[in-house]
Amino acid sequence: MNINIKKGYTKEVNIREIQAKSILRKHKKIDSWFVSRYGMNFYRGCLHNCVYCDGRAEKYNVEGEFGEDVAVKINAIEILKRELDPARKRKPMKKSFFMLGGGVGDSYQYVEKKYQLTRKALELFCAFKHPVQILTKSTLVKRDVDILKKINEQSKVIVNFSFSSVDERISKIFEPGVPLPGERLETITYLKNEGLTCGMFLMPVIPFITDKPDLMEKSIVSAKEAGADFIIFSGMTLKQGRQQNYFYEVIKKYYPELLSEYQHIYLPGEWGNAIPEYYQAIHEAFYSLAKRYKIPIRIPADFYRDYLNENDLVVVILDQMDYLLKMMGRKSPYGYSAYSISQLNQPISSMRTDLKKLKGVGETTERIIIEILDTKRSAYYEKLLWYL
Repeated sequence: MNINIKKGYTKEVNIREIQAKSILRKHKKIDSWFVSRYGMNFYRGCLHNCVYCDGRAEKYNVEGEFGEDVAVKINAIEILKRELDPARKRKPMKKSFFMLGGGVGDSYQYVEKKYQLTRKALELFCAFKHPVQILTKSTLVKRDVDILKKINEQSKVIVNFSFSSVDERISKIFEPGVPLPGERLETITYLKNEGLTCGMFLMPVIPFITDKPDLMEKSIVSAKEAGADFIIFSGMTLKQGRQQNYFYEVIKKYYPELLSEYQHIYLPGEWGNAIPEYYQAIHEAFYSLAKRYKIPIRIPADFYRDYLNENDLVVVILDQMDYLLKMMGRKSPYGYSAYSISQLNQPISSMRTDLKKLKGVGETTERIIIEILDTKRSAYYEKLLWYL
């Protein structure tokens, strides 16, 4: 059938209702980008049809034509309710945010208007008093501001919006089924005025198109003006096969002179990464701009410190410190120590006198860990995060 996803964009789509066996994805190690141990997808496939989306890649096993075919897990809420029910668990779920969005389908894409699986899931999270993070490109999230405010009052909500840039001409090419950047920025301001925490995920920037310093600066300035609390940044992956082929067809149409540039930085490989020199260059450029405008490039601990167990709080802060130092071009031991702590089967506070027995933990890291255990803060981390 044809549906009008947004003004000027009518799409032929095929919606298929399926039965899911499970909904929650559980991470072995807490995700320090999203401060989450649990993720979920209610839809497979995405009508946003972003040209660069790696959900199109074969490894994610999304059936049909990506951007046109969407599978709806019509029993998702029934399963999710069982998976969240503490009476059905031998061990309580670990404290963390529950992540809605990302992966192989935006939780607020067009079909959510009909099925309302995301809204029903939010009602469950509210009932079980779990904090929630959302990553979306859709302004439909405004529909659920009532339930989001309820969750935020009893725990915490963070709503993140994904951008490749704030340039509307470029967005029309690469994000055809998505509300324009200006509309997403307006939604950030709206949700901020409702008392919610919001971030910009400037990811992925598109090589040679939206990774230019002037466009990145415009995105940062726009995010700050809209009220965003932080900006998360990343380059683009381009996996061989369907994702790369589809992307290159669009490049040939709109930017044919850039095709050889892409082929130079995206070499054959399992993960679709560009060459390290490219990522290093754009991260350095972004860091310089973010420092100028004093906006955090990771989610500040003020937004999550009360919603994690002690081990995961230490892991996330150390992971973030590792990232921040490497963005500054400095070496860091903190990622290694964070991984060691993530493998523990006991509270780290029970090892206060033996912390240096952990791989990667020296005297400096030991002091930082003890400070986090005692105060839920790290002065050094905050200095790095706020460019002090």
